[in-house]
Parts: sequence; structure tokens; C-alpha cells
Amino acid sequence: MKYLIGIDLGTCNTLVYVRGQGIVLSEPSVVAVYQSTNKVLSHGTAVGERAKRMVGRTPGSIVAVRPLRNGVIADFQVTEAMLNYFISKVHNFSSWRRPRVVISIPSGSNEVEKRAVMTSAIRAGARRVYLLPETMAAAIGLELPIDEPIGSMVVDIGGGTTEIACISMMDVVHCESVRMAGDHLDDAIASYMKRQYQLIIGESTAERIKMEIGSAVPLEQELETEVMGRSQTNGLPRSLKVKSQEIREEALKEPIHTIIAGILNALERIPPELASDIYTTGISLTGGGALLRGLDKLITKDTRGIPVHVSNDPLRSVVRGTGIVIEDIDTVGPYLESSDDRT
Repeated sequence: MKYLIGIDLGTCNTLVYVRGQGIVLSEPSVVAVYQSTNKVLSHGTAVGERAKRMVGRTPGSIVAVRPLRNGVIADFQVTEAMLNYFISKVHNFSSWRRPRVVISIPSGSNEVEKRAVMTSAIRAGARRVYLLPETMAAAIGLELPIDEPIGSMVVDIGGGTTEIACISMMDVVHCESVRMAGDHLDDAIASYMKRQYQLIIGESTAERIKMEIGSAVPLEQELETEVMGRSQTNGLPRSLKVKSQEIREEALKEPIHTIIAGILNALERIPPELASDIYTTGISLTGGGALLRGLDKLITKDTRGIPVHVSNDPLRSVVRGTGIVIEDIDTVGPYLESSDDRT
């Protein structure tokens, strides 16, 4: 049997699909390293979920890092170690099994970024690497009619980038990559708490606020949550309550506007016939950012009525797409950009 796996290599999370088994792994794209040497802690103890729990809780000599920034590799050595761990884990750490791997990448990746992904995966144990644009993977995972002469639009809001693409006849007609996504929403919340309350909070706390009370439109019942952090004034622990309305209007408004501006720009650049299709069939919203309350309603309002469909499982649309591809890799593989076979 030839082993094939699909990887959604995301800024925030990495998901892995194994041929014949389905989605077998979903863990944060986080690795703990020694700060002085950038070397990863002992194998299997500092990658994924375990590493994420270390964020903000490690001694000065150890730091938990994300090796991808804005959807692309920022640290080759750490990315290789992370891929090595995930690939080994899904194969029960059997080093002699060298799989073919389909990896989703941002649609706007340049040649240097593509080569970095291929090289890191091959060094991590892959025999051959196929690259699949994220928006195409998401469209396949959502089972959109991308093989027909009909325009389909996918908006994939990940951790580091928002990918916006119009797809028709199995090809990306137009793509916009906006470097504004989930991580930037978290940063905006943390900045607001510091500016408004002189309260310093970590990225995990900012993410929790977004998930618990974040919204893009007014809610029928506004929410609130308790936030704990460190006072910028005296350095002591402090807690306070914040409301969904202030987070929406003071922290999230501008980054959300940037994302929607990218969608509007993409709609203006596609052929009129495809734009007409999208006004009828709607926009498919996926990725972690799709979970923000009311974002679909705001996009519909700002696009003058285009329906927006939120995926039932937006965090897994891309990896499901890679899975569908690897189940039929012998047919689809020749049409994908890939590395040479390695023995």
C-alpha cells in the first residue's frame, strides 16, 4: 500500500487526513524551542497541543512559537520539526513509511514560499509533495460545482490570511490574499484592552474573548465576559468585565472592514458573467473566522445582498478538500504542482 496524507498547514492549526482513514489529527501549529539556540525541545513533548499550553507559562529559556506567519513559513527549521512530528505521529512513528503528501498553501504563494513548503515536507519524511491552493481545497471540501462553467466564490478566513477566490472550470479565475484574519482580530482585542483599561492580556485570553463575545453585528442579547490580566499601572493581576458591544465597535470593527474590503475588491475584478453567478449562488464562508457571530450577515449587507453560506464545519473544509484529492491522487496528481519523487 502507498501511504498518502493530506495536510492543512495553517498559521494557527494543522490538520491531517490519511487516505482510507479520514481526518486523524488536529493540533495547534505551535512548537516549543530553546530561545538561545532555536532548537526544539525533546521530540514529541513540545509540538501541537502540549506546546500551546506552554504559551505564556514557560521560563525565559523556553519559548512557544508559531513557525508560520501570515500563512507562510517564517522559520524553516521549526516548521520541519513540526511536520516531522505530525507525519510520524499519524504513522505511529514508523520511519520507513514515506508517504506522498498533499499540502494546502495560500493561493497567492510565490515560488520561494512554495519551495519552502516542499523542502520542509521532504526533509520531514515525505516522498513526494503536491501543492493545492487553499481556496481550491476549501471549494472541493465544500463540494461546490467547481468543475462546471459557473462562478463559485470562497472566502477562507484563517489565522494569518483571508483567502478570497472565484473558481470556475477547476481553476482559480481570480484570487485576493488579505493579510488580515483571526490572529489580527486577537491582536486588535489585546490592543484595545491595553489602550482602554491599561490591562495587558496574552494571545490566549484575547482569543477567548473573541470566541466568547466577539461579533460583527449587534446581537439580540449582548454578551459579557470576565477578563484577567496584568495591570500596566502597577504590574499586579487584575480582572474586569467587558461587553460584546465595545469589543465589536472599538476592537473588531476596523480589521473586519479590511476583510470585507478585500471581498468587494475581488468582486469588482472578476468577469461580469461570473459576478452574476455569485450574486445568485452566493459566497461560501469558511475557516475559523467564519465562526465570528454575524459576520455572514455583515458581508451580505456590505455586498448589497449577496447571500453568504457558512460551512457546517468551517475549520475542516480545507483538510477535507485535501482528503478528497488524495483519495483520487492518481487522477488529480498530474494537474497539481509537485516535487519530484524521492526514494
